[in-house]
This record gives sequence, structure tokens and C-alpha cells, in this order.
Amino acid sequence: MTVPQSYFHLAFNVTDLDTAERFYVDVLGAQPGRRSETWVDVVWMGHQLSMHLGQPFATANTGKVGQHMVPMPHFGLVVLQPDWERLRDRLAKHAVPMVIEPQLRFQGQPGEQSTLFFKDPFGNPIEIKGYRSWSDVAEHA
Repeated sequence: MTVPQSYFHLAFNVTDLDTAERFYVDVLGAQPGRRSETWVDVVWMGHQLSMHLGQPFATANTGKVGQHMVPMPHFGLVVLQPDWERLRDRLAKHAVPMVIEPQLRFQGQPGEQSTLFFKDPFGNPIEIKGYRSWSDVAEHA
């Protein structure tokens, strides 16, 4: 097993820690982490998310990608296609509303990817991208 050189850490605001932990653990499949009265950590696909009590950041659909205006700012995951399909199915099982429905973007072009957008219960937009191989990501980021 190769040990990564680093893990990504993202800290952002939510308005309810219990709801946040339930969503990220039960719906998205994250592993629970440490918790205090003002924040809760989870590990999602190997990366640390730290959710703090506070006002979530404002977002607007200002990022034009292909034919879609995507919510900005947003965060997400880049995964291989089988993991993308599992996450897509998990979101559907939990009836998570989509901001942008699952689709294939840049079909037949360099950087072809599956994508979908949804929001957590606090309005934080999340994108999941799926690629056929890691070389597709590295060559066409």
C-alpha cells in the first residue's frame, strides 16, 4: 500500500453539528472523527473535513462549465469511475436532491468525466467527479 504524501483538510461552517455528522457519516459514508462543542471532524475518502458552528459561506451559480452554471465556491472529490458510481447510487438511495444531475461531461474529449453536484443540509455545494483512470485526471486537470 502506498502512503499518500499528504491528506487534504477543509474547514467550513455548518449550523448544526449533529445534522452535519449524520449527513457526512450516514449519507456520504465518512468516518466519524473528533468532536467538541463547536466543531466535528470526519474523514471522507481519506480527507479530513472539519465542520465548525457558524454561518455557511455564500454561494452563487457563477462558474460556467460546459453548458452549466455551477455553484461557486464548492468543494468535492475526484475519484475513479467505480467509486463515482457507488457515491451516485448512495446519494440516490438517500434521496439527496441534485443541483446538477449525474452526467458525462466532455464526452469523447480529453478530460472526459462523470460529474454531479449536490448540497449538504447547510447549502454547501459539493461536486463529485469520476474518471476512468488517474492518468486522465493528471493529464487534463
